[in-house]
Amino acid sequence: QVQLVESGGGLVQAGGSLRLSCAASGTIFSLNAMSWYRQAPGKQRELVATITSGGTANYADSVKGRFTISRDNSKNTVYLQMNSLKPEDTAVYYCKVDGPWTYYWGQGTQVTVSS
Repeated sequence: QVQLVESGGGLVQAGGSLRLSCAASGTIFSLNAMSWYRQAPGKQRELVATITSGGTANYADSVKGRFTISRDNSKNTVYLQMNSLKPEDTAVYYCKVDGPWTYYWGQGTQVTVSS
């Protein structure tokens, strides 16, 4: 079983930055893609960014140029650096990690951007 612990959320003014972290622990054989999703109130969960085990990253159009996803395989951790934050980035952010047979979700961390 794999557990994911997220951290780094909070309240920030528009234009500010935050860095989210998601650390995986437990029985880890291998980790494939690692991703960040977000869900705003009344909206469906959406993919923000994903990074493969080899380091290839892809982003939602809404965050390209502002967010950067990275991973440290030695620490089984994925990061999301968020710059130039906008009020519409306000949401609960979840990490998702793909294992060899299944996937795992973090508990979510709240990001609130004030105007």
